[in-house]
Amino acid sequence: MTAIEFNNQIVSLQNPLKYFALKLTADQEDANDLLQETLLKALRYREKFVDPTNLKAWMYTIMKNTFINNYRRVSRQKTIIDSTEESYFLNISKESASETPDSALRYEEIKKEVDRLEDDVRIPFDMHNSGFKYKEIADELNMPIGTVKSRIFLARKKLTSALEDYA
Repeated sequence: MTAIEFNNQIVSLQNPLKYFALKLTADQEDANDLLQETLLKALRYREKFVDPTNLKAWMYTIMKNTFINNYRRVSRQKTIIDSTEESYFLNISKESASETPDSALRYEEIKKEVDRLEDDVRIPFDMHNSGFKYKEIADELNMPIGTVKSRIFLARKKLTSALEDYA
């Protein structure tokens, strides 16, 4: 197939591709962008098209894959990267209910029990609760990863027994 024939066939597929793009995106502007990107890719990779292959199916596949890749890219961009101290924005609840006196009291009691733990158990536990991975804690405290895991387990076990009322 010559380049002129290829281009003419692509132009003839523009309307069905536009409807497919509209079906995928459900937005006129996004559909136009998707169609344009699909046509551009088809022209750019024309040499990869093998002549007996169905051109319409090839174009639909390009469009579908482009849509999926764009969707994934947008999803990753919506991920929040929180650089505040202690990941404040990530840990804030969506339904920001005001703190009740009862919950404040419980928090203080739990915090006191955590502070009563021995340092060799409390420090890895606090680090793990702050979001550190086992490997990061082991590297920071210069101890084997198995020791870190067992100390965190021991801290949980001690807190569970000390805070039976909250179970």
